[in-house]
Amino acid sequence: MIAVEETLNKKWSWWPLFPLYPYGKKKTIFRELIPDQIWSLEQIQGLYYVAVPIRMTVIKVDNGLMLINPLPPTKELINELEKLTAIHGKVKTIILPSASGLEHKIGLPALSRIFKDAEIWLCPGQWSFPINLPLDFLGIPSKRSRILFEEGTPYTNSFKWSSLGPLNLGLGRYQEISCFHYPTKTLHVTDAIVGIDSKPPEIFNFDPTPLLFHSRERGDEPLIDTIEQRKKGWKRLVLFSSFLKPGKLNIPPLKEIFNYSFKKDLRNWRSHFGIYPFLWDEDWESSLVEIMGKDTPKIQIAPVLQKLIFPRSKEVLLKWLENIKSFEDMQYLIPAHFTAPIKFTIEDCQKLIDEINSQKWDKLPEDNKFLMSLYKKLFELGIIPEEVNL
Repeated sequence: MIAVEETLNKKWSWWPLFPLYPYGKKKTIFRELIPDQIWSLEQIQGLYYVAVPIRMTVIKVDNGLMLINPLPPTKELINELEKLTAIHGKVKTIILPSASGLEHKIGLPALSRIFKDAEIWLCPGQWSFPINLPLDFLGIPSKRSRILFEEGTPYTNSFKWSSLGPLNLGLGRYQEISCFHYPTKTLHVTDAIVGIDSKPPEIFNFDPTPLLFHSRERGDEPLIDTIEQRKKGWKRLVLFSSFLKPGKLNIPPLKEIFNYSFKKDLRNWRSHFGIYPFLWDEDWESSLVEIMGKDTPKIQIAPVLQKLIFPRSKEVLLKWLENIKSFEDMQYLIPAHFTAPIKFTIEDCQKLIDEINSQKWDKLPEDNKFLMSLYKKLFELGIIPEEVNL
C-alpha cells in the first residue's frame, strides 16, 4: 500500500502534452534555500535520459507566498506547498517569467486550477506552436492573468524586475523576466545564467538511472550504481545539456550500436534494451573545464543560449547584465536549473560582462560546432529571422 501511495503522489497525468522524462511519474524534492524566506521544489526533466533538475522557487511575500517558474503539480508537490501555506499564508501569486520556455509553462494550467485565488503574472509575448492560441485555450485563465511591465509588476516594495529581451525567434519571441528580492538580496532568473558544479544533484538519489545509463562506454555494460559512476554520468549529462552534441562525442554506426544491444539482463526499458548510440573520446572530460566548477559552481551564461539565442544580440544581453549590476548588496543567484543558491555579487556579474566582451566569447571551440551549425541552418531556412530585435 505504501508503494502504491508513493506512486500516486508522483503521478503526472498530463505528461503526453510534453513527453519529457520521467513522463507520468515525477519525483519532487523540497529544500529551504533562505531560512523562512525562500524555498525550492525540484523535479527532473529530459530526453533519452539526458535529464537535468528544474526548479520552482517559492518566496515569502506579504501575508502569503509567490511561486516562480511553475512545475507540474503532483500530489507530492502540492503536499509540500500546503505545509508552507499552513505557516506562511496562501499562494497569492504565480509568475511565469519566460515567453518561450515550454518546460516552465506546462505546469501552469494545472497549478492555476489548484490555487484558484492566485493572481498570475506572465512574461509578455506568450506564444504557442504550431498555432498561436489564446491564453484560455492553453489552460491559463486570462481573467486573473496580468502581463509583466505592460500592467505593472507585483510587490514593488520587495522586488526589482528586469527584462532580458524581447528577441525575435521567428516562431515567437525569446524573453525572460528576472527579479531581485530586496529582503534576501537574491537574484532570480530562469534560463539565462546558470551555475554548474561536479556534484550530482540531490534529486538523482531517488533514481540515479539517467546518471548510470550515461556513465557507460557501450550498450552491453550493466547499469552499476557507484559514487564514481554517478559522478561520471552527471558530467556527461552536463555536456549534453550544454552543447546538445558535445565535440568529444561521436555517433557509432548502426551495426555497432545493435551489436551491443539486446544482451542478457539488458532487455528492459530501464537500460533501453542496450541501445546506446554514443561513443566518447578518451579525453572527453577536457570539455568540462570551461563549464563546470569542481568545488564551487561555475557561473556562466547558459551555453545553449550563448550560441542559439545571443550570437547576434550580445548588446541586449550586456544591457540586461548592466541593469542587474546596479542591484545594491546583491549576494545570491537562484536560477531555475542546476545549482541554487549560488554566491553572486556585483563583482561576479562584472566578470560575466568582461567575459562577453572578450575575444573568448566569439571563439568557436569544438564543443560549440554543432550548436553553431544548427543556428546557421535555421538562419538559412528562414526560421531565424534576419531582424533579431522586436
